[in-house]
Amino acid sequence: MAKPLDQLRQQLADVDAEILERIAHRQKLALKIGEQKLDAGMHTRDYNQEKEVIHRARQCAQALGIVPSLAEKLMVLLIEASLTVQEQDRVSRQSEGGGRRVLVIGGAGKMGRWMVRFLGSQGFAVEVADPGGSLAGHPYYRNWKDSSLDHDIIALASPMPVTAQILLEMAESPPPGLIFDIGSLKSPLRRGLTALAEAGANVCSIHPMFGPDTHLLSRRHVIFVDVGVPEATRLARQLFESTMAIHVETDLESHDRLIAYVLGLSHALNIAFFTALAESGEAAPRLAQLSSTTFDAQLEVASQVARDNPRMYFEIQSLNDYGTESLSALLYAVEKVRSVVRAGDEQGFVALMEKGLAYLQGRAAASQDEAARKV
Repeated sequence: MAKPLDQLRQQLADVDAEILERIAHRQKLALKIGEQKLDAGMHTRDYNQEKEVIHRARQCAQALGIVPSLAEKLMVLLIEASLTVQEQDRVSRQSEGGGRRVLVIGGAGKMGRWMVRFLGSQGFAVEVADPGGSLAGHPYYRNWKDSSLDHDIIALASPMPVTAQILLEMAESPPPGLIFDIGSLKSPLRRGLTALAEAGANVCSIHPMFGPDTHLLSRRHVIFVDVGVPEATRLARQLFESTMAIHVETDLESHDRLIAYVLGLSHALNIAFFTALAESGEAAPRLAQLSSTTFDAQLEVASQVARDNPRMYFEIQSLNDYGTESLSALLYAVEKVRSVVRAGDEQGFVALMEKGLAYLQGRAAASQDEAARKV
């Protein structure tokens, strides 16, 4: 029995290898397509073509006796992989760097490393300043003050309290190049950013709305915060022009008011979810025996939050001048649900869900329109 089973497993391994070889071939074709799009001045992403690819895959799967949804999921992964190589090639070929010098303060951190890779791929000569350690292949300073500070760009990717102090110190004698931070909040940085702008520095603030493991920027948002120096904002936006990221421009106050809901509310909701589970008295093994679509989806998101940096999450909650606004809204919403349930108010409960559905549908439509405009 073992020998026939081993033979079948070997055949399966051979098929897996063939699939991966075909995927590699597909990636090469995608890269060539991306090069032709770039030469023709076309956008990297073509949503109509993606729709056709997925439709074709579903039809083919059905004819082969494969579940169409499986084929669709596979094609979505392959499309994203293809877009990633196309975008990376576009960023490299449309390089803005030309050997110009960049200093990334906090470059050894997670988002700092992302910024180092991103700017390096554009042809910038990237240097790193970080007491946490150096990065192979990049000139290194343990203290940012040890560098010449005559760089074309200085990007601050350090923790927010550290960034706030550095901005204030730089304002005493502003470096000549473009200066920006990538902090998740701007409240703790407001004084430093304003001081630099008033001192005549070429300064703005950006917020990449994604994590350090992100490769494809399509449908990802980058927020550009103008602190009164429009030229700095323009130059910062130019760094992301060759990507498929969606650009959003706002001011200092609006940024943190919105982020209180986009990050603060979503983080708090998931922290409350796993805290309720952890303190419920229900043992994890027992709950693991049960499953529902909603519970499993929420559990997955909450697990991602729980694995992240708790100190960074605390900063996002505690350092935002508008942070308690979203937390109060969450408390009010939970109490509202609790009150209609306790009162047996079915009509009130239905009204809450219908109002929520209308809001979410409106947001989805707005997101689709925004993505279409980018194309």
